Amino acid sequence: MGQQSYHHGDLRRALLAAAAEAIDESGPAAVSLRDLARRTGVSHAAPQHHFGDKAGLLTALAVEGYELLAQALEQGGGDLLEVGMAYVRFAAEHRAHFEVMFQPSLYHADAAEVGAAQARTRYALQGGLRGVTVADGQQAHASLAAWSIVHGFATLWLAGALPPELGDDPAEAARPVIQLLFD
Repeated sequence: MGQQSYHHGDLRRALLAAAAEAIDESGPAAVSLRDLARRTGVSHAAPQHHFGDKAGLLTALAVEGYELLAQALEQGGGDLLEVGMAYVRFAAEHRAHFEVMFQPSLYHADAAEVGAAQARTRYALQGGLRGVTVADGQQAHASLAAWSIVHGFATLWLAGALPPELGDDPAEAARPVIQLLFD
């Protein structure tokens, strides 16, 4: 979006896209409603009208991120490998959302819409374990292990901390790691 002016359509959506762009450039701490107004070519009061404050904006971005992640995970069809790869792919393709979603101090983490979006995402992530045999009473631990593996891999990928010989496709690089999880 850059320096383009906002002309028509969904201003809320345009502001969220500008926020994601700003976070990609400088991280969530650098986002300001005034900068988003400048980026979208609207009055400095327009973002405040839609979100109230920066935490409100980041709440909306986190909710959007959880919804997008849930959609990606649901496409994995209940297969642990596909769900895990979708998680890593989401983090790489939606870095700004990913950075905000897992920093609840940045947004209104107690908002009902956040809880609902997180629950949908959690259910979709657990869907990858439905076809996996887990010892009685270990379902919660298995779910936490799966999430830890894919989230940790995604975080390391985004930080540039993994060996370059893994290639340039984060989901394919994660494949053998995820496959080890319950073999």
